[in-house]
Amino acid sequence: MTNHARDWSSAGFSTRAIHAGQEPDPTTGAVVPPIYATSTFAQDGVGGLRGGYEYSRSGNPTRAALEEALAAAERGAAGFAFSSGLAAEDTLLRAVLRPGDHVVIPDDAYGGTYRLVARVFGPWGIAHTPVDLSDPDAVAAAIEPGRTKVVWVETPTNPLLGIADIEAIAAHARAAGAVLVVDNTFATPYLQQPLALGADAVVHSTTKYVGGHSDVVGGAVVVADGAQLPVGLEGPTGTTSLVDAVRFHQNASGAVAGPFDAWLTLRGLRTLAVRMDRHCANAQRVAEHLQQHDAVRSVIYPGLESHPGHGLAARQMSGFGGMVAFRTGSEASALAVCAATRVFTLAESLGGVESLVEHPHKMTHGSVAGTALEVPDDLVRLSVGIEDVDDLIADLDQALAAGREA
Repeated sequence: MTNHARDWSSAGFSTRAIHAGQEPDPTTGAVVPPIYATSTFAQDGVGGLRGGYEYSRSGNPTRAALEEALAAAERGAAGFAFSSGLAAEDTLLRAVLRPGDHVVIPDDAYGGTYRLVARVFGPWGIAHTPVDLSDPDAVAAAIEPGRTKVVWVETPTNPLLGIADIEAIAAHARAAGAVLVVDNTFATPYLQQPLALGADAVVHSTTKYVGGHSDVVGGAVVVADGAQLPVGLEGPTGTTSLVDAVRFHQNASGAVAGPFDAWLTLRGLRTLAVRMDRHCANAQRVAEHLQQHDAVRSVIYPGLESHPGHGLAARQMSGFGGMVAFRTGSEASALAVCAATRVFTLAESLGGVESLVEHPHKMTHGSVAGTALEVPDDLVRLSVGIEDVDDLIADLDQALAAGREA
């Protein structure tokens, strides 16, 4: 019997994540896509490609399965899998920027994104303006007509969990002929669908929630149907299609996901919805507990009514995510809290099933120290995992007691 690919476009999120691009193997019936650990593919005569595959940098069936699943999850036209989130960002930016162009970025952007824009693209002739994304009017004011080619959005932002109005910012970007890119790593496609709100492209560090098990590094770009390059720009293939431009640059630059990494990421995507439900529930409990704790100066979590973006997040997202940040009042107490946890592991990254704690000022955001994007030195960031929440709360209580003594 021959298996035919089915149309999952009308299916729910989990059904798409589990089945899109993942039809049973036609030869063996295997229900999980195989790992095609090969660098090259035999040809039936010169140019006689089987399934269109010739070399694994250009295309690999395992990676293709992941890319189709990611596109279906984000309801985009095409997905592209990379070796890291920053490789995905770099490839996308090279596809849409030229020397002399300008980028609007969040004023609390992820440190790696800022480093890429400021210290890699800056010397290449790309200017940037940090802006408070929670204020669409400020974003509009930061756009330089004719020069701004990319508006880069994180929502929630990393690590201050700011919320941006994607639909409003999309209107400003569109009016300026710029491409709107949304880093959807924190929210995930399960909780937020930026392409449906007007974004041209979504990026992910799939290392985080999509992979979900802290065992693989990867990144992704998903492009909206019909998305075009910035006004006035023609891509290397002679078209203005953003999909075509990203596809060309992915192959030309070559920072692609390997087949085993793609397979691990695909496995993680299958369980994203059920994991995110637990991440959200645990994070809400943790945030509410911290809000009542006398050793905590303030708590930042979009699920709290005290968060200035709570109402927008409730409208734009189907859940508030697993990331929580809080301030202790001093750098010494923040460092002491990070050092004292027992269930929360002191480590960079986020989005795995295990809970992590970090000090952004000295860790993930050390590269922005001394800039307009510098984060408070008393900030602690939590990636709330899926452990029993009472154990997480008890661990934070004893760590905060240590912080009080610092």
